Amino acid sequence: MTRRSCGALRAADAETVAELNGWVHRRRDHGGLIFVDLRDRDGLTQIVFDPQHTAFSQAEHLRNEDVLRAVGRVRKRPPGTENPKLATGEVEVEVQELEILNRSQVPPFQINVEENADENLRLEYRYLDLRRTRMQRNLTIRHRIIKAMRDFFDERDFLEIETPLLIKRTPEGARDYLVPSRLYPGSCYALPQSPQMLKQLLMIAGFGRYMQIARCLRDEDQRADRQLEFTQLDVEMSFCTQDEVLDLMESCMRFVWKRVLDVEIPPFARLTFAEAVERYGSDKPDLRFGLELAASSDVFAGSEFLVFKSVIENGGEIVALRYPGGAALSRREFDALTEEAKLLGAKGMVWIALGEDGIKSSAQRFIEQPHADELARRTQAQRGDAILLFADARDAAYAVAGKMRVEVGRRAGLRRDDAYAFCFITDFPYLEIDPETGKPMPAHHPFTSPAPGEWDLIETDPVRMRAQQYDMVLNGYEIGSGSIRIHKPELQRRIFEMLGMTPEQVEAQFGFFVRALDYGAPPHGGMALGVDRIAMVACAEENIREVIAFPKNQVARDVMMDAPSPAPEKALRELHIQQIPSKPKN
Repeated sequence: MTRRSCGALRAADAETVAELNGWVHRRRDHGGLIFVDLRDRDGLTQIVFDPQHTAFSQAEHLRNEDVLRAVGRVRKRPPGTENPKLATGEVEVEVQELEILNRSQVPPFQINVEENADENLRLEYRYLDLRRTRMQRNLTIRHRIIKAMRDFFDERDFLEIETPLLIKRTPEGARDYLVPSRLYPGSCYALPQSPQMLKQLLMIAGFGRYMQIARCLRDEDQRADRQLEFTQLDVEMSFCTQDEVLDLMESCMRFVWKRVLDVEIPPFARLTFAEAVERYGSDKPDLRFGLELAASSDVFAGSEFLVFKSVIENGGEIVALRYPGGAALSRREFDALTEEAKLLGAKGMVWIALGEDGIKSSAQRFIEQPHADELARRTQAQRGDAILLFADARDAAYAVAGKMRVEVGRRAGLRRDDAYAFCFITDFPYLEIDPETGKPMPAHHPFTSPAPGEWDLIETDPVRMRAQQYDMVLNGYEIGSGSIRIHKPELQRRIFEMLGMTPEQVEAQFGFFVRALDYGAPPHGGMALGVDRIAMVACAEENIREVIAFPKNQVARDVMMDAPSPAPEKALRELHIQQIPSKPKN
């Protein structure tokens, strides 16, 4: 007798005796025989109970999710009853001995079928949800992705070095999670948003090639592709150029996709930030389909259409987008599409339908045939298509056109789950305006080096500075970001000064790091990739929670453990924390 997994038996095992352990996936009573699909992580095996065996009476009372140990003879299924959908579909096990290891209550949702159960219910009973085939597959793929990443970097002499979870609070863009100290009243550790400065310190320490599968935490709003605790592949190298980092990370992802999905990925496209925005309306473009945007203000120069005229006079932009087959939409459908655009930030939308009998438009009085012909040329629209126009301040017009491009791609069926379009975005602006304070802040982080030849702009026009920053994008998701770092202390202090930090503030927040740069820091750079987002795309999921074993829900709660939850008064006193009652809401 051999213990086997529920996905292991094949026709060659016929006439042997096997022991199987697993969960009742499905039970079927066919008169004189009882059939049970027994499930474990490896798959399903059909086991059969015959009335002549004592185990039959036990099988009559089995329920889904009961845990069994079954021993019996492996036999080939009768001709015509094979199941080609199962790896074990040629055989079954005639059970001679059955032990019910544990009984199960009726699950709150079905486990043996894919049903759209309420997500909070699934998360509350996550240990049951994770038994489902889809979730087992997702976490298996995630494991293989991480394993492939480790193998790739190990073969290239990178060391995986763990960095601490309790560190000093240093502003990095999102809110920190703070951990009050019992031994140091009034002081807190911070949980790392990333190991950024720590991996740079490892370069200063001379390790040269570092990687880590790192846990990171950021107290920020949840969304479909974001969790407050997440996993990233963190990489840093000394004496490298930007191109060397990009080549390495591209090779890594092509290795992972081949190893895990057996898919060959072509060379990555490389776009500057400006090119990405002008062609796709986004710095994380979905390149699985074309539909490139077209600047079109000059097409309407001299137009009396007040919307266009006002935008042109104020230095804005009119951006055109092709909608394949869009001429077939009714006016009511175009009206609904316009409302969709408004929800995405548009002030309005003008549409032009290129029908067989001529053009139709929501601005019919102002759209003439030469306008339509030129727009069709720029957007590569054909008869039967529609052209959508967005007029606003330049950045706003491109932003909403980019969002509508994604929506049109979805409606036109252009976004295939089995297509993978990677690209790099480079030459980002160094600074962006903080929407809360109105002050300039680093678009990446303050340790990023400005582009070569642009250091002098710090004194004259810092907003024009470009950064040696780069993002990796996959199917419209930013899955990674990195930069070449500042390695000279005087230049790092210069960046802090540009950001308005006093020497005292620099010392309080970053003193340990700037001092480390004084001791012969090598040139270095690196990148971090989001493992969760990579797994989400690889598994063809649209929500990051589907590839994380125990995620928080959409409002950052762990509904299984009921966390966060109130702490005992004694524990708060030990941490020198005083609770302040919240103000009642009006």
